[in-house]
Amino acid sequence: MISTPISSHSLPDIDPDEWNCEQVHDWLKSAGFEQYAHQIAVEHKIDGKILLLLTENDLREKPLQLSILGDIKRLYAAIGKLKIVSSSFRNNSDDLTNDSQSIYSNNGCRSFAENGGSFARDLINNDSIRQRINAAQNLNGISIQVYEHRRIDRSNVIEQIEAPDTQMKCMIKTGLAALYCSISLLLTSFVMVIVHDRVPDMKTYPPLPDIVLDSIPLIPWAFQVCEILASALGFTWLLVLIFHKHRTILLRRMFSLTGTVFLLRCVTMLITSLSVPGVHLECFSQTYVSFSDKIKQALRIWYGMGMSLRGVRTCGDYMFSGHTTVVTLLNHFVTEYTPDDWYYIHTASWVMNLFSVFFILAGHEHYSIDVFVAFYISSRLFLYYHTMAYHAKSMAVSDGRTRIWFPLFWFFESGGQVGRVENEYEWPLPDGETLKKLWNGLLKLISAAVSFENLKMKFWRQELVVIDKRAIIINDNSTSNAKSMKKSPKLKQYSTTHNEESDLLAVHSEKKVRQSKMNGKTKNS
Repeated sequence: MISTPISSHSLPDIDPDEWNCEQVHDWLKSAGFEQYAHQIAVEHKIDGKILLLLTENDLREKPLQLSILGDIKRLYAAIGKLKIVSSSFRNNSDDLTNDSQSIYSNNGCRSFAENGGSFARDLINNDSIRQRINAAQNLNGISIQVYEHRRIDRSNVIEQIEAPDTQMKCMIKTGLAALYCSISLLLTSFVMVIVHDRVPDMKTYPPLPDIVLDSIPLIPWAFQVCEILASALGFTWLLVLIFHKHRTILLRRMFSLTGTVFLLRCVTMLITSLSVPGVHLECFSQTYVSFSDKIKQALRIWYGMGMSLRGVRTCGDYMFSGHTTVVTLLNHFVTEYTPDDWYYIHTASWVMNLFSVFFILAGHEHYSIDVFVAFYISSRLFLYYHTMAYHAKSMAVSDGRTRIWFPLFWFFESGGQVGRVENEYEWPLPDGETLKKLWNGLLKLISAAVSFENLKMKFWRQELVVIDKRAIIINDNSTSNAKSMKKSPKLKQYSTTHNEESDLLAVHSEKKVRQSKMNGKTKNS
């Protein structure tokens, strides 16, 4: 078997057509044909030009007459790849410069060096250069990964964004849209904290005149009903998302539109502070001491989604109505991404939208101008966005004006499914066969776990049996000793005599100790 060492000749830095015999010899050695290097390059004086002219028959027949078929095939394939490299040298002799290149071989990270210098190149975005690199990568049958260092410019970025979407690219876009929407809502919550601090004093600035609010009496529970209707619309839209075939596109459009509308709401809330619309509202300016307190309050609003049903009460966030924005967007998404003949769903969605607006006004939570502006901006932005998305084919997709005036739309919609999304539905869970395989795999896993537990129990039972046997043997030994003492009178008599002798010795030693003490006292006296 021929080894294939890596060397700098895997990526030749001069045209193979210009190699001399010594360079051919070096290439053959580095390519793993060391046993033929002397025969080909030295004996037959084959240089680079002749090497590229060799055919498979030249290798088989005299005078070379290689005998191993595998070596003949491998050498001829390597020469063929050298021909590709040589042709790319002739066509692009000025495209490759010795600047920078990083190569990772299958053995790990290697920095190639030749004559003490680093072997590096700057790979240019050119098809023929790529062809040369691909040929050189597998020149010796070695897996080499080449990292190209290219200058990133505006045209490359535009090309990548407008390239057709893959599944991974679509998921990344949806994730970025979700991040954009989350940041927008969090910023809105922070602005709501700021405008609450700046709410005008109710005694100094009474509610502004409003035709609708003056005509509708206050209904205390109206605002809670509005939030219940908004929750019902949200649940309906969630069901549509779950079963829709193109749910990722729907999510991406929902996130981008919601984030944009609420960013605009941040501006309108902040620039002008309207007075409280109803005298029943207990709104007082709250000055937070530290920035961290404002962040905590903003997180509470963000977590509670700005709903009074979740304990969120804010003031000053009037222009324009966030509740109206949400129900209007939900209504348009439900009606747009359900089939046209689902009349009952469409009717119910519009009824919930309009009644939500009415209950906002009946609760005197917003001025009528807040509700009107919110409905207009939300509906117009939804329609404009989808009109552009549906007619993107007729529009100049590569038109620079689209990228300038609608950068968010261009980023999220370029390369995706251009045109109207078909309202197709599917079961979100795997099919029956897949579920069956998953179930069988789960059963096998449970069976393996049960078998392991049974094996453990069997092992412990064997250990207990061994322990019980040892205990029985010990008990039998003690019992047999007791029985033997009963059966043998001599052994019993010996034991008794031995005990009596021990007692006598103890008494005798005690007497000697007492006598020595008495003698000591007599001498002292």
